[in-house]
Order: sequence, then C-alpha cells, then structure tokens
Amino acid sequence: MKQSIKKPLILNNEVLKRLIKIIDTEFDNVKLDLWMSNEYKLSEEYGKNLNFSASTLEKLMEIVNIEQVIKENKFEKWFSYKYEIKEEEENFLKELIKENIIYLSSFNEQTLITKFIAPVLNKIKFRNKNVKDWYEYGISCKLNNWTLNGHPDFFIATGINQPKIPYFFLQEYKKGVNPKSNLEYQVLAAMLAAIKLNNSNTIKGGYIIGQYWKFMILDKLENGNYEYFVSKGFDCLDFGELKKIYIYLQAVKHLYCK
Repeated sequence: MKQSIKKPLILNNEVLKRLIKIIDTEFDNVKLDLWMSNEYKLSEEYGKNLNFSASTLEKLMEIVNIEQVIKENKFEKWFSYKYEIKEEEENFLKELIKENIIYLSSFNEQTLITKFIAPVLNKIKFRNKNVKDWYEYGISCKLNNWTLNGHPDFFIATGINQPKIPYFFLQEYKKGVNPKSNLEYQVLAAMLAAIKLNNSNTIKGGYIIGQYWKFMILDKLENGNYEYFVSKGFDCLDFGELKKIYIYLQAVKHLYCK
C-alpha cells in the first residue's frame, strides 16, 4: 500500500462507521488506500477552523479575497443620520464622562464594559419585535470550506432564546492594543460570518480600544470579493465626539434594525 498519508487519522465515530462499511464490502489494499486518501482530505477540510479571536488579515485572505479600501464618503449616509439628542440624553452623556474620565485609562476590559460601554448600549435600547442585542453568544458558519466561529461581545440578531441570523451590528471591546491579537481583524471575521449567515452583501460594525471607538463597513462585491472600510477614531471622553458615537448607534437602530 502507498504511504500517501503523512498525518495520522483521528478515528472518531464517523470515521469508524465509514471504515466498518468498507470492511463489510469487498476489501483490498487499493480500496483501503483510496479510503484513507478520502478520509485524509475530509480531515483537512474539517480542520480548517478559524476562531474570531485568532484572526489575522493573512488568515482571512486564505478564506476570501479581501482588502481595506479608503473612501472618504463611505460613512456619509450612516454618519449624516439626523437624530435630535434630548436634554436628558445629553445629561446622561455628560455624567458618564464626568464619572469615568479620570479612571477609564486604568480600567480592565470588564470594568470598561460595565462602567462605560454597557450604559451607552442600554440607553440605545436596540431591541424590537424582530431583533435584539446579544452578548457573548456563539456564531458559526461555513465559508469556502472554512469554519468561522466565535463569541462576539455584542451583536444584534434575530432569535428568541438563541441568536439565529446576525441582523446588522457587531461589536468588540478591548482596553488596549494586544500585539498578539488585532481587534480589527477579529471584528472583520465576525462580520464575514454575519454576511454569510444573513445572506446579505453588507454589514456594519465597530470596535473600541480604550477611549477610542472606530466603526467599520464590510461589503461583498458581485465578483465574490470583499472590501472593508474603517472610520477614524472617536474619543468617547470628549463630549462632542461622544454625542457623535451616540447618534451613530441610534442610526444603527433606526436605519438598519427594521
């Protein structure tokens, strides 16, 4: 028999069932060799897994053709949404800055979420009869023979007890930059999964590094390639910029979560 298999096969239940089936029929070394080759191909296909948290641009480019594009007016429709902030909302945002401006730079990730990010998201109230907000629930999909999976910190999706289709918005949170993990590509991987699951050609998202918020748009082109766009950073400890963040999140709710 040819030594065509360089890696050992894992004999799980499914592999054993297929082996028993071939043993029960006419069996010889040629058929065994063919069976092992097929099983090896299956194991390679099943082994193509990428968790959002391990994503790099190089890994994403193995799965799809994707590139970042600079287009100054790409966020124009989203960022030009007219939302009249009420006095109560302004007071809420001012108080949020006042309570956190001294300490935010020293917050760990959980404190940053609890003290600053969650109050903003709760104030938006993303839920309606079709979609609602989900926190650290799993998303998984098959894309070009790869399995993409992970647990985004925040996203909006259909579903009652479990999320089904990521409907629009994805969010990740970090205190600071980790040299071993690029947050932009983690969010991008989740957005790729969302486009696949939602059978759509665009989705918007964002991420937070410390006091800075950035927003993203991912588009799937007609030729199957992808382009993504990243906004400038918005300083949530600056009242004018925090108001912009708040309005952009309101735009997500009112324009895209219908």
